[in-house]
Amino acid sequence: MGGRPIQHSTGTSDKIKAQEYHDTLKAQLWEQERLGVKPNRTWREAVVRWTNETSDKATHKEDIRKLAWMHQFLGDLSLNDVTQEVIERVRAAKLKEATKSTTNRYLALLRAILIRARDEWEWIEKAPKIRLFKESNIRERSLTAEQVNLLLSELPLHQRETVLFALCTGLRQQNVLQLEWAQVNFELKHAWVRATHSKNRRPIAVPLNETAINVLKRQVGKHETRVFTYAGKPLCTANTRAWRAALKRAGITDFRWHDLRHTWATWQRQAGTPTHELQRLGGWRSGVMVERYAHLAPDHLANAANRLDSKFEGYDLATMG
Repeated sequence: MGGRPIQHSTGTSDKIKAQEYHDTLKAQLWEQERLGVKPNRTWREAVVRWTNETSDKATHKEDIRKLAWMHQFLGDLSLNDVTQEVIERVRAAKLKEATKSTTNRYLALLRAILIRARDEWEWIEKAPKIRLFKESNIRERSLTAEQVNLLLSELPLHQRETVLFALCTGLRQQNVLQLEWAQVNFELKHAWVRATHSKNRRPIAVPLNETAINVLKRQVGKHETRVFTYAGKPLCTANTRAWRAALKRAGITDFRWHDLRHTWATWQRQAGTPTHELQRLGGWRSGVMVERYAHLAPDHLANAANRLDSKFEGYDLATMG
């Protein structure tokens, strides 16, 4: 062991137990050094290393929130003790309070950490297989203009402004709430989302229509750096009790704040915005996510279909004998 003494608290004053502990530790160290046996790392150690290595993720704060919730099941375990049985307890508990889709996000994070602990950190020999629920339906919840008007009338003023701005721009919740004056150019009627705040790590250009401009102008002077505030302090979340109460009073069910983005995209397609433009406006990396809205604007395909009419001039199949 290189002649260096090993010091470690035994946690007991019993000399016999202390000697047993010493012998066990010595054997473990010998196994690690001579036989290549991996040290028994803990889930806590994995969480600390994961959060340090992924601090630049757009979903970093969300990961921390998920890990805090999973702590009740995993916090006192070693990585080798994270078995299928433990994973099933995590799955069942989350499913009682959330949808299958949300549960999948927690399980996917757990799986990612275990795989990294196995493949990159080499802390464990194998990782248990974690199956996710099948998500067959893509969510396309959106509101009509009438429903939006009703919802806006039920919201407190500061939330009404953020909702209206989201419906004008299609920005995600955090991009709206964290918007700073440094990201706004009134003269060019333009705003932007920094790459560090973008989900796909690319900057997003945000052209501003007159409604969005007016929303921003009403916020001027309320805060030095941040755009959207309440009682002089920057907004941190939109999914509040007031938001849920307004939805209830408006008679709107099964609707999340993120569905404002779906509403915006739906309205854009219905207004004839082509797929490639909608992709750029929404900051999507590929057109796959945008294609879910394709069926909402069939009219723009009518001209394409009508281009073949000239090919059939002179034909009347119904009367041809």
